[in-house]
Amino acid sequence: MANERQAGVLEGITSNARREGGKGPPPVHLWNPPFCGDLDMRIATDGTWYYLKTPIGRSALVKLCASVLKREDDKYFLVTPVEKCGITVDDAPFMAVEMRVDEGSGGRVLNFRTNVDDWVACGPDHKLRFEPEPDTGGLKPYLHVRRDLWAKVTRALFYDLVELGEERNVAGELMFGVASGDEFFIMAPADSLKEFA
Repeated sequence: MANERQAGVLEGITSNARREGGKGPPPVHLWNPPFCGDLDMRIATDGTWYYLKTPIGRSALVKLCASVLKREDDKYFLVTPVEKCGITVDDAPFMAVEMRVDEGSGGRVLNFRTNVDDWVACGPDHKLRFEPEPDTGGLKPYLHVRRDLWAKVTRALFYDLVELGEERNVAGELMFGVASGDEFFIMAPADSLKEFA
């Protein structure tokens, strides 16, 4: 019975998302419908979406749900103009899985493709951040995708970012980071790099 209710709620969300998404990305930041409860839906650390503890195999359904994903504080919701359902996100809702480097007259721009096929140009509106990884002593990189939603950058792409990295003097301290879109994103103090190698 609970699974039937969950299926009905998910069907309502996806049909509303299809209707609203036909005109471009749905304006989820403008929607504040009543909370309808939590769905048994989870986005795992590796970016896999689960529904009723089973991986969602249809990429079109994942992309549709991702288009109506909203974050409020530390909670995640699928929203439409008429309903809002909570879901669980283990780390970040997206993964950055591909990177393209464009060199132009304005300098370098790093473009990332997410696991739901959105392309994001890293720069002032889409920043990179690097967090310490307690278990390994390394760094976990994240890319801002939209409205407080982030993509975890894959380990392979992180190594590519390190190869593109450089040292710069920032407020009197030598820092190691990577440049994109007229921004310099600090990874770590240059003298601490041996800790993250």
